[in-house]
Formats: sequence, structure tokens, C-alpha cells
Amino acid sequence: MVPRAAAETISRLARAELLDVRALALAARETANPVVGVVQALSRVVEREDPAAAEYVHRGSTSQDVLDTGAMLVAARTLRIIRADLGRAAEALAELAGTHRDTLMAGRTLAMHAVPTTFGVKAAGWRQLLLDADRRLELVLVALPVSLGGSAGTLAGYVEYARIDGRAAARSGGATDRDDRDRGRDGDSGSDLDVARYVAELTEAFGAETGLAAGPAMPWHALRTPIADLAAALAFTAGALGKLAVDVQSLTRTEVGEVAEPSVAGRGVSSAMPQKRNPVLATLVRSAALQVPVLAAGLTQCLVTEDERSAGPWHAEWQLLRECLRLTGGAAHTAVELAAGLEVRPERMRQNVALIGSALVSERLAAALAPRLGKAAAKRLLSMATELASGSGRPLPEVLAHLPELAGVFAPKELDRLCDPAGYTGAAGALVDRALARQPLARRVSAVPGRAASDAR
Repeated sequence: MVPRAAAETISRLARAELLDVRALALAARETANPVVGVVQALSRVVEREDPAAAEYVHRGSTSQDVLDTGAMLVAARTLRIIRADLGRAAEALAELAGTHRDTLMAGRTLAMHAVPTTFGVKAAGWRQLLLDADRRLELVLVALPVSLGGSAGTLAGYVEYARIDGRAAARSGGATDRDDRDRGRDGDSGSDLDVARYVAELTEAFGAETGLAAGPAMPWHALRTPIADLAAALAFTAGALGKLAVDVQSLTRTEVGEVAEPSVAGRGVSSAMPQKRNPVLATLVRSAALQVPVLAAGLTQCLVTEDERSAGPWHAEWQLLRECLRLTGGAAHTAVELAAGLEVRPERMRQNVALIGSALVSERLAAALAPRLGKAAAKRLLSMATELASGSGRPLPEVLAHLPELAGVFAPKELDRLCDPAGYTGAAGALVDRALARQPLARRVSAVPGRAASDAR
């Protein structure tokens, strides 16, 4: 559609330093759309050098095509960076899970000691969530589409210009200033334009040029599936990172002290309390994790858009999407340092396991007693015994050994074995092994053509 010389001129002059950014920002208020001013300014820049080339600026498309495609380019660059950071964090967590595969700690439910687990299980679970997030981002990334709909989603402008070009080529007896005849026509006459073929080739060409997908079957000006899918993937990713963060916060509490964030001079200090070392990395990640799902809900609400192009919902997406990308990207980047530098304290974990003694394995004792006493009776007996042990300060095995109901039921060595928390971690080791057998997805490292992936930072 565009002569090669004109395309080269426009591409060469489409540079931010040739435009007055402040003037563009002010102009955007008058049009509720930044693209209008950009098109006008770029047209003037091109016209000064080549008036003929200026005729081809913004030919057939509408401002939403430009902005939506630009948003997808930004999203693509950002998702590649987020995925790279997720991979690095997952690698660090795999190292932690393997190293601490059998490191005993208290499993906690509803904030209370429940049964024994291992730190390997916890770290493997964090990694599992990050791999789940990476999978969702990968599916969204490969589907991020160009936007090509024209003024009202019918590509009428593109089709009309193609017909005009075809008629001009027919009158001149040759093709336009492209290497080949205009794509998508069966003949040189504009009336012979194969519209379906032309549109398919046009969208494929835009996809190839930008590195984005050719797009859904229908223009998506008012069909915001790509935005909703992107929002959902970012919300899940932020939540997955938030799980790591909130667990670290819980485990770093003074009274728990089972892990600590990497120590850096000056980090985590309090303005008033000299003794404090706050878990700032986890706090930053958790803060993002709390915000992104709310922002993503706003993007999902923008699915409810009127007509062929909306007044308001589309505009509302811009800041919401920017913040979703920014916050999720920041959380993923911070999580790399958090996971890679996390200090694990096995001795403190053992001390915390001992806080309630053998009561931590009361579930195991109930299972062992059920065949002899019945399930309900065994549970009642152990509830009474654990309460007695807690109130008297006596070890649970000692209390159980003196209960008349259990006389002769357990040999002393068997009771000691049943009361050992280290012997009641179930399939923890096997679960860690199985989780670590899951490999991260391969990543496309390259960014959009002509740009480095780091440009999205």
C-alpha cells in the first residue's frame, strides 16, 4: 500500500526527539487521545521533507489501532522481562527446596501449629506457583495481537485505499512502488480486490513487522479479550509472588524467626526503633500483590464497552494496564533477590517444632489408636491428653504412658517413635522431588525487533 521510499522516509522520521512531547501531552486533553496529536505532528515533520510521503502517514488506520498495538508491544517487552525474573526466582527456590528437602519445621494452619512439614515442601510450593504464573504469561505473550480495525472495526479505510492503489496501478500499467503488486488482489483493478485475502495478508504483515500475533478473527476495538487475558495473567502472577512474600513475612516474625531476608547495610531500618530490621523485600512484593488484582478487575470491567469503539472504557484501561505491568514487573524483579538471598534457620525451626512437643503429631497418634479404641474415642482421649500435657508442662508421651485407657497399648519404644515429629512428614520428600522434576518453560529471549528486552525496565 505504501511506496517503499515513502515508508522509509516515515520510518526514519518517526523519532521522539523530533516531536514536542509537552505539546503532544497538552493536545491529548483536547482529543481524549494521545495518538491524534502524534499523527498530526508526525505528518508535519514528514511533510517538511517529503510532502508526497506525508500522504501515507496514518493511512487507513484509526488512533485505537495505533495505541492498542503500542500497548501490546509494551506488554510483550514487559512480559519477557517478568518471565525472565520468574525463571531466576524459581531457580533460587529450587535450590532452597533441594537443600532443605528434609529440613523439619512446623506446618501451620489458621496461624497455629498443625502437623510437621519440611521447608523443602514450602519452597517447592513457592516455586510451583511461579512456574504456574510463567505458564500463564507464556500463553498470553504468544497471543498478544496487533490491532487493525480501522475507524469502526471494518477495515474500510484500508480496503478503500487498496482499491484506489489498484486502480492507479492499472491505469499506469504496472504495480505501485513496491517490489510486487499490491498484496491480496487477483488482478490489477481495484474492483478485483480479494478482500478476505487482502485482510489476512495485511494482518499477517503487521504481525510480522511488530513481532505480535496477527490477531483474533475480528478486530478487537470493543472486544477486549486480549486485555482481559493479560490482566488475569498479571493478577495471578502478582498473587503467586505475593504468596512467597507473605510466607516470608510470617516466618521472619520475631517470635518465629525461621527465615530472614538477605542482609544489606541500611536496608529495613526503622526511623524510630534502632533494633528493627524490617522485611522490606517481602513488603514490596506483597504490596504489589495486593494492588494488581484490583487493577486487573478494573481492566476486566472494561469488557463492558458500548458500540464499535467506546467512550471511557478504552481510556480507563491505559493507566490500569500500565500499573499492572509496572507493579508485577517490580514484584518479580524484587522476588529474585528475596529468593536468592533468603536466610534459612533450621535450628530455629526445630525449636519451634518443640514448642508444643509431641502434640504436633497428635493426628498420627489418633490414627494409631483408632483401630484399638475407635476413631471418635481416640480423638477424645488425645484431646484430653494434650490439654493435660499443656497445662501441667509434662511431655505428652509421659501423660499418655500413665493413662489407664492406654495401659499395655504401646510399648515405650513404639510410643517414642510415634511421638517423634521427624517421623511424621508423610510424603514430603517425594513431593519435593516431584515438584523439582517439573522444568521451567523455554523462553523467547528476544524482544520486539530492533529493541532489547531491557528497554522495558
